[in-house]
Amino acid sequence: MRIAYVINSLEGGGAAFPVPDITRVMRGAGHDVALFALTRRDGRALPALQAASLPVQVRPGGEKDQLAALRWLDRCIGAYRPDLIWTSLTRATVLGQVIGLARRVPVVSWQHNAGLSRANIRLLRALRGLSRIWVADSRCVMDFMRDRLAIPADRAALWPIFRADPACPVARPWQPGETVRIGSLGRLHWAKGYDVLCHALAILKTDGSLPPFSISIAGEGAGRPQLEALIRDLRLTTLRLDGFCTDVSGFLAAQHAYVQPSRREGLCIAVHQAMQAGLPPLASSVGEISHTVTDGISGRLVPPGDAPALAAALAHMLRRPEALAGMGQAARAHVLDRFAPARFDAAGRAILERVLPPANAGTGP
Repeated sequence: MRIAYVINSLEGGGAAFPVPDITRVMRGAGHDVALFALTRRDGRALPALQAASLPVQVRPGGEKDQLAALRWLDRCIGAYRPDLIWTSLTRATVLGQVIGLARRVPVVSWQHNAGLSRANIRLLRALRGLSRIWVADSRCVMDFMRDRLAIPADRAALWPIFRADPACPVARPWQPGETVRIGSLGRLHWAKGYDVLCHALAILKTDGSLPPFSISIAGEGAGRPQLEALIRDLRLTTLRLDGFCTDVSGFLAAQHAYVQPSRREGLCIAVHQAMQAGLPPLASSVGEISHTVTDGISGRLVPPGDAPALAAALAHMLRRPEALAGMGQAARAHVLDRFAPARFDAAGRAILERVLPPANAGTGP
């Protein structure tokens, strides 16, 4: 069977990031998979897709030319002749649904976000019947699909998109005399709340009881000029913008803790990567983070957008750096169990079996 996997873009850190693991399950079940990206954006997801030997077609257009994108995708689908269209994010889903309806090809659609705009909620709710199955990437998104998109239970499925890697490098515990190193992974975008982190750090500037510490943000995005200006205006010396990171495991292994001040999230792969590396996260209680992180045991949770609460929790962690490794071990154990590779693979295969017959099924005598 052939699966056309349609995504919005090849932006690094976006919905394209887990595609190699997802499509590995599809191909492991005997299906052929081809990827179609509606626009390139920064293209940073492309090397990982190529390393996974995925055939990728990228449209040269932008993000607003919907009719041109529809025509391009329709030509691609017509040439590829898939048995299933699998879509990710709103734009790809709507275009995939239209083409699937016209060409009589079943559609399966990811839902990654529990914080959609009202317009997108209305749009997806109106078109919900055009996708045979809606796949939530986390429990919080599963709830969102039920409550806001009115997806019936028999057309919903759960496939958490983080596949744990027990062999990933583990961070070395903090040692007395060391600067406490804290990392963060994310696009430089309003939704990630890095401006909130800046204001929290400004609160801590006058706290002389804290040990030396530094925070590094590995990520890129359109919000960089605003963040750089805020760092200058607040005269922050403990925060650094490192740019896009190609060695995520190496970056995390060099830290003692992790911070994720997001205003909204779905699953938030980055927090799970940090926990897998043995780092305790200090994170906003949004999306799946509130289900994965146990406050005070495997990390700390704070309300989103609350700079004073973030500052207080950060100060608490910094004053007890010797406790970070213990929380990090609890975080790692939890993630390796809950997101074990066998569970990830089984969830994907179960969804495929609902919409496609086994690729090696015979016709019988």
